[in-house]
Amino acid sequence: MFAVMVLAAVLLALPSPVRSEEPPLRIDFPEFWPFFATRGDRVEGFFHDIVTEALARMGIRAAWAPFPWPRCQERVKTGQADAMITSPTPERLLYASTHADPFYEKKLQVFTYAGHPRLQQIKSIRSIDDIRRGGFVVVTYSGNGWNDTNIRSRGIKTYETPRLKNVWGMLANRRGDIVIEWPGGAWPDIVETGREKYIVQTNVTLQTMPFHLLIRNGSPYAARLPEFNRVILAMKRDGSLDRIVDKYIKQYQANPNLPPLSEPNERREHVLATLLAH
Repeated sequence: MFAVMVLAAVLLALPSPVRSEEPPLRIDFPEFWPFFATRGDRVEGFFHDIVTEALARMGIRAAWAPFPWPRCQERVKTGQADAMITSPTPERLLYASTHADPFYEKKLQVFTYAGHPRLQQIKSIRSIDDIRRGGFVVVTYSGNGWNDTNIRSRGIKTYETPRLKNVWGMLANRRGDIVIEWPGGAWPDIVETGREKYIVQTNVTLQTMPFHLLIRNGSPYAARLPEFNRVILAMKRDGSLDRIVDKYIKQYQANPNLPPLSEPNERREHVLATLLAH
């Protein structure tokens, strides 16, 4: 009897051979290529790949679910999901927490046409006021709210086309001096319209929009956001982050024979605007 009791005590002290896994971090996202999109039973896109790799380095599994953007925010707010990817705002930070350093910054950069006689002056632009003082004409598309607020409102001459994709033909044909766009969305359209030899992307950045992982307050994963930040910084240092972005974006500049992105740019820009808005 004594031997049986000792054996039972030893067995109870041993760890259970079956250990339940921690639940995955539930991340909701809107369909927005090339940030994230469903492809059959898989999720792709460079936001998805960056966050998935960072979480994997932390030993965290992620479960991704697509929803319309307003519903993504509501589901995080009410606890139906743990996280979303967006730009932190005071309103969002009432119910979610984030990390210090953005894992991606969407830059609005200046493009011009090849052989522009004032190319060096364009490359020296540092602000929107420099565009006005230089008398440069901006080419854009109808309904571009950012242009209306930041360019047209300052008296800068602007030519419009009904479709975003057509701005590259206008610029290549020297109908204006510059286009201000996000390179990730611009280059696929430039390639698709066959204008890659006629368009020059400068290093001039006029605005930067940061993207972060936001995790609902009360989620057990919120406490690990400082660790996530450290991993993101490590990925920047070791080149992993650039490698992932290159897979989806920069390859278009190096390989003009790639097929265009499947989602129309007008749709991408509309979803991006709602993604950044409150």
